[in-house]
This record gives sequence, structure tokens and C-alpha cells, in this order.
Amino acid sequence: MNDVRVGSWGRRAWWVAVLALVVCVVAAIPPVRAAAGGGDAPLRPIVFVHGFFGSGAQFETQAKRFTSNGYPAEAIAVLDYDSGFGIETEEDVFARLDELVAGLLAETGADRVDLLGHSLGTRLMQTYLRSSPERAARVAHYVNLDGAPSDDPPGGVTTLAVWGQGNDDQQIGGAENAHFPDQTHTQVVTSPETFEEIYTFFTGEEPETTKLAPERNVELAGRAIIFPENSGVADGELEIYEVDAETGERVRERPDATFPLEGDGSWGPFEARGKKRYEFAIVRPDASTHHLYYEPFIRSDSWVRLLTSPVEGGINALLNPTDENSGMAVIRYKEWWGDQEGANDVLEIDGENVITPEIAPLEKRAIAIFAFDEENDGQTDLSGPMARFDGLPFLAGADIFVPSSGSAEPDDTISVVSTPRGGGGRVVTMSVPNWTSSMDRISIQFSDHVQGARRARS
Repeated sequence: MNDVRVGSWGRRAWWVAVLALVVCVVAAIPPVRAAAGGGDAPLRPIVFVHGFFGSGAQFETQAKRFTSNGYPAEAIAVLDYDSGFGIETEEDVFARLDELVAGLLAETGADRVDLLGHSLGTRLMQTYLRSSPERAARVAHYVNLDGAPSDDPPGGVTTLAVWGQGNDDQQIGGAENAHFPDQTHTQVVTSPETFEEIYTFFTGEEPETTKLAPERNVELAGRAIIFPENSGVADGELEIYEVDAETGERVRERPDATFPLEGDGSWGPFEARGKKRYEFAIVRPDASTHHLYYEPFIRSDSWVRLLTSPVEGGINALLNPTDENSGMAVIRYKEWWGDQEGANDVLEIDGENVITPEIAPLEKRAIAIFAFDEENDGQTDLSGPMARFDGLPFLAGADIFVPSSGSAEPDDTISVVSTPRGGGGRVVTMSVPNWTSSMDRISIQFSDHVQGARRARS
């Protein structure tokens, strides 16, 4: 009797094991969806090409919206290129894009890719698609994001053009054209409304959600890159620390992960927890450190871009580092508005709102605010913009004195509070240590969307 029972359970266990194997195999197959034009086909790979002073970071949120709707993360790619100094030639960029597209097609088995360009990237991509029939033939759909108009779809590729504020009359002839007159230049790239247009254009059906579906455990990866040429940090080390949400202090003395930075600055993967906050510390050979802080990553993210500068020169040349004060860059890939009554953002650094009509008017289209003591005089003066940023697009400066510890170790907390427009009064607080600006830079990135996403519909 005992032998029979053991055999029965053995057979059941065998069938359970087989069923589990089948489930694992099915789960590993890329999702299948009806492609635009009808018929079942694997979702095509996506490639995003940024604009002037941009990087793949502008597509970070949209990529996570795509994965929330079933796209495999490995089928979404961004092409970082030198859009600031023009060290790369156009053909250099095109050759790298050819290689990226060929690799994606080989890895996924797809027939073609879906391509997007933003701003300056639209001029590049229109030229790319028209440069040869072979290149155009590898692209199923093209999305032109708030950039160059055209009389017809470039290269004959099926095209969607999305336009933001000030481009009411712009269009691409023979294409779908969507206008969002209440959205500014970078907001057009990152908004949920634009995502819905793109997803429907690519797949022929509406997305299940425009939210970011939360995950308990998240995997993070990306690149540490020099702004704005987007070359990789090749002479440092990345340390990742979990930090206390109330103070920004490191929870543990030793980093949770360490990655050498070399070549193109790639790092990861790092296994994180979705509700925790992390500091990404880029440590350079001279012992200077760039501390980058983010809101919690509620979903896995392969497109994190840690923007920094050379040890000497670059954006550092515009700053006034000293032992007496802390300085920071506060970034959001949705413009900060300071002169739109009833529709302004608020960004308070130690209680001072730096999003004023003078510092961040809508026409500045600022996505990064550099806040530091302009004259090293120990005084805050927010009555006007910093002249040194006047000629630079998307960047603004705020003259604010925030005292540092005066030593290598911080001794206080800097409170940075964002009340985003369109957020229903939601307040987001980022607390960071008062690192001294002589050896430690601070960057804080706020999300371009309101966190706290609902799960996708089942």
C-alpha cells in the first residue's frame, strides 16, 4: 500500500514538474500582439534617437511604459550620440545606428524596427531614412517628435509626427500628425499622451495602461556619461548605496554594489528594491565624487543615464565650487515653468523656491536647474537668472547659498521639495547630505511623471 502511494505521488510530481517547465518556456517567449496593419507578429524592436543636449534619458519613462504593456526590455534601445559639441560626424552616427539596428534584428528575429527621433534627432533620422532604400527598408514605423517638418514621410516610411507648443501649423505631409499645444518641447517626448499615440501607431491597438506597473524587485542598468557629448566615463568607479529617505544618508557604510567604469561607461545590472531610494556615486581618480539621487525606481530600468562632467572642464567650468557651500543640479525631463500663473512648478531648496519667472520662464524650456552660490558671497539672490546660462538651451541657474559641512563628511541635510504642475498638489521631497562642492557634486533627478502608478488592467 505504501509503495502504491509513493508511486502515485511520484507520478503527480513528475506531471507538476513538466507543467512548470512548460509554463517557464511559454513565459520566456516574447509577447505576441497584433502589429499595425493586422495579423499576429512579434512586437518589433524600438530605437530612440535624442535631440540637442539630450541623451537616452529622455526615453527612460516611455521605455518603462512599453515594458508595462508587454514589450521585452531587451527590444528597446536608445542611441546616445554627441549632440553638444559635434565631435561625431553624421555618418559616424548613421554607422552606429546601422550596427544597432542589425544587432536588434538578429537578436529578436523581427523583420524591421520602429524608430523615433526628437528635436535635432528628427533631422538626423529624416536624413538617415532618405540616405538609402536599404536603411528605410529596415524601419517599419517612424515617429518624428517635435522636430523638423517635411513635405512627405522620410524614405517613404509610415510616419507619425507629434508636435508640442508653438508648432500648431507644423506637419509632415502624408503622415499622421498629433498636436499637443499645452505641452513643451521635452514634455512632448515623455508625456503619457504621447506614449498612447506612439503605442497605438506601432501596434494598431491602444495600450493597456499609460502608467508604470510597479514591481517589488527591480533590475537597474545604464551608462555613466559625460554631458553633453555622451561619451562614457572611462576613468572611475560607480558605487551604489541605499539611502535613508528622510536624510539621504547611506544606510550602510559599504556600497550595495560597485561597478568599474570603463569604455562606454556601462554599468549593471543592479538588483534593487522598488520602494527604496538610492545614491549613485561616481568616484573619479582624484577622489572627487558626483552623487546622483533619484526617486524610487518602481519598475526595472535599463536606460538610466548618469550625467556627469570631466574632472576638469565641461559644465564644471560654469560652477564655483568651494569648501563653504553645497551646489547641485536638479533635473526633470519635463520643463520647469515659473511664469505661468496657475500652472507653475515649485522647487524649494532649503525653503527657497527657485522656479521664478526670471529664472525659469516657459520660453527658457529649462529641464535642469543649477543651484549654487554664484559669487561665493554667502548670499542668496533669486531676483534674476544667472548670465552664464543665458545662451545655453534647457539649462538655468539659481544663485542660492546652501552651507556645506566644510569637510569631507556632511553634517546636515538639504531638503529639496518639488510640487509639480499637473500633479494635483502632490509634493515630492528629496533629502540629500550637504556635501561640500569643492570635491563633491550633487545631482537630483525628479520623475517626469507622477509616481504611485496603478497596476495595468488584467
